[in-house]
Amino acid sequence: MTNQDILNLLHHEVTPAIGCTEPIAVALCVAKATEKLGHEPEQIKVNVSKNIYKNAMGVGIPNTSMTGLPIAIALGATIGKSAYQLEVLRDAKTEDIHYAKEYLARTPIHIDIEQQNKSILYIHAEVRFAQQTAMATIQDEHTHFIEEDCKASMPNNSDEAKQPTLSLRQVYDFATSVDTEQLLFLLQGAKMNVAAAERSFDTHYGHGLGKLLQQPNEHVEKLYGNTLLTKIISYTCGACDARMAGAMVPVMSNSGSGNQGIACSIPVYLYAQDNHSSQEQLLRALAISNLTVIYMKQSLGRLSALCGCVVAATGSAAGITYLMGGQYTEITYAIKNMIANISGMICDGAKPGCSLKVTSGVMTAVLSATLAMQHRVATPNEGIVEEDIDRTINNLTRIGRDGMNETDNLIIDIMTHKKL
Repeated sequence: MTNQDILNLLHHEVTPAIGCTEPIAVALCVAKATEKLGHEPEQIKVNVSKNIYKNAMGVGIPNTSMTGLPIAIALGATIGKSAYQLEVLRDAKTEDIHYAKEYLARTPIHIDIEQQNKSILYIHAEVRFAQQTAMATIQDEHTHFIEEDCKASMPNNSDEAKQPTLSLRQVYDFATSVDTEQLLFLLQGAKMNVAAAERSFDTHYGHGLGKLLQQPNEHVEKLYGNTLLTKIISYTCGACDARMAGAMVPVMSNSGSGNQGIACSIPVYLYAQDNHSSQEQLLRALAISNLTVIYMKQSLGRLSALCGCVVAATGSAAGITYLMGGQYTEITYAIKNMIANISGMICDGAKPGCSLKVTSGVMTAVLSATLAMQHRVATPNEGIVEEDIDRTINNLTRIGRDGMNETDNLIIDIMTHKKL
């Protein structure tokens, strides 16, 4: 891959989003179908893959004080603009939200889990008005529309499948050689994510984990203190708190996930600030972090039973190691330490509790980087770690992609049969 190829990949995968990307992708699909219909639908049917369904059950929809797919679908049908992609609801005003809730109360909306299509990311929307019907289908990527007659085709038909596969060496060589002027959008994205965190400190979102650490009580102060690590955790979790609870706040996502974008950028940005790193060092560290996530997600897939915080925090571990003065060898050590530690974290859907998992990931990232700089690393005698870093990463992603399929089914079964 050339540097331009990798830069194009970065631009493709690092994009702004408002709200959790799974229900937002459903809103996007419904918005597209509605635009084709040319009229507000009288009926809506939506089929989604199990992973989309799982990630949409318990997460807040921006500015609605509601969770789940029905309100996301109603918003997509009434005020969504497909041209905005993952910011499909960004024009929504208070009166639009009220109207969407009224529309939801009077409009038949039917949601099914898709059983035929094998793509882990699949959304099919069918909207009707009088005798007219229109459809739209998203597959493989959150914004990748396919033709309706291809909806039962083989998975991985998107540009994602055609992208050249990275290696960690390519990630490092690109990040340390590219003209940093071309990476300024990564800095803008990191600042966007920090702003989302600061928004969360002004009010209470989700479990308020980020805000709790910003306003320490005696127990927090005694255990954590006013340290850089505490700041990194509070900001990263704060941004997650806000978006999982439904704040109308944009974040810069990575590989289709806002939480991944948050967790791979904020820790690196804050460490660089505290360390008085140059802008060039910060930009290169952000490139290492974001590209490490993209590289791992290429083989893991957009959605899985493996929590994306594991992958995103691994990116942060790599970026922070670079800012500590580490080079390629130390970065491989940091990644091995991450994989030896939190590789078993499950994804049980998008929800306010994701900030708790982000905490575990970020704390482990800082620990892994610190150990790596002392050349302390999990060895090939330990678990799924191998001498070769790319094989080690592939071992992790194979477990998440192939080995945890039945885990995913069990998670969804538990989630859909809980007594609330």
